[in-house]
Amino acid sequence: MESAPRVLGIVLAGGEGKRLSPLTADRAKPAVPFGGIYRLIEFVLSNLVNAGYLRIVVLTQYKSHSLDRHITTTWRMSTLLGNYVTPVPAQQRLGPQWFRGSADAIHQSLNLVYDDEPDYVVVFGADHVYRMDPRQMVEQHIASGASVTVAGIRVPRAEASQFGVIQTAPDGRTIAAFLEKPADPPGLPDSPDEVFASMGNYVFTTEALLEAVRQDAGDEGSVHDMGGNIIPMLVAQGAAEVYDFADNDVPGATERDKGYWRDVGTLDAYYDSHMDMVSIHPVFNLYNRRWPILTSVPPLPPAKFVFEEENRIGQAMDSLVSPGVIISGGVVRKSVLSPHVRVHTGADVRGAVLMHGVDIGRCAVVRNCILDKNVVVWPHAEIGVDPQKDRDRGFTVTPNGITVVGKGGQVVA
Repeated sequence: MESAPRVLGIVLAGGEGKRLSPLTADRAKPAVPFGGIYRLIEFVLSNLVNAGYLRIVVLTQYKSHSLDRHITTTWRMSTLLGNYVTPVPAQQRLGPQWFRGSADAIHQSLNLVYDDEPDYVVVFGADHVYRMDPRQMVEQHIASGASVTVAGIRVPRAEASQFGVIQTAPDGRTIAAFLEKPADPPGLPDSPDEVFASMGNYVFTTEALLEAVRQDAGDEGSVHDMGGNIIPMLVAQGAAEVYDFADNDVPGATERDKGYWRDVGTLDAYYDSHMDMVSIHPVFNLYNRRWPILTSVPPLPPAKFVFEEENRIGQAMDSLVSPGVIISGGVVRKSVLSPHVRVHTGADVRGAVLMHGVDIGRCAVVRNCILDKNVVVWPHAEIGVDPQKDRDRGFTVTPNGITVVGKGGQVVA
């Protein structure tokens, strides 16, 4: 009986996430809370673990304390079976320098590959919201004999300038070129109005990865980036293929959420993805029990809705409400409430993403906001009602008019 190939997962989690500031002022981008009880990194780790890939290293760098702590306390595998999910910070193994890019992060961490001795290495990013069964991508990679396989998602050709674009040869599989945000790229052979956008997910044959990152490390002109340097190097060798994300069949997925993938690298994209989740028929389905998004929730009491008096009824409509929340006589609409949120009597919350420990005072008004951990909105205060007033008070307002208050902020009346 032929044994299954040995696969090591490497998750690249070292990005600063500047475009998500102030949510990343005190934490790494993959550690940003999402969907009430999750963090962004939960999606990639869930995909790998659900697929049975249970040896995973997470390469971290910037403001990584909360991310490291979350991984070590939440993602515990069976050591009896030799499985692990472990954060690996920059350690200056090759000299007095931090990770200079995603390829350099892997080069500085090659001891992890040597120790594990995998046949193939899955290298995935840590900050996208999606479901994917990576086994199917690995199977295509093995069958193709390529050095690297790059996951591509079909997007309209008119949107190509927002992505790194994979240009294929006439066979539709071999990568002919890797284009960075092109203005006018060629369409796909089977769909001229679409292009493949790179998802930042790669499967490497181990020896090919080792050789590529070693060669890149010696190139003084390189920025040591996986998408910018390593993949083009292997494309030039004719050794790269694309995996069409549309072919991925996730157990329990429906036609509506099949192929969902979202880059939440901006505040507006982050907010919009939450608003999708609280819609009546969200595109991304959190309730797929056959391919769950995994996390660990602290032992908290159920959410509580209190008071049944005239003009004092605690209620939430079209919303996600996490354990430990108390809605005490306030009204919540189309919002996501994380654990330990409190909404007091007379408060009116609409279109809000409220993170852990947010406290909404009596008769406060909250509109179209992202409020980070432990933000306090004072009684009778307003936030999100007047974007210019919010700017004048020093809060971040996005291009789409969403007000963002950083961790521990105070919104006064």
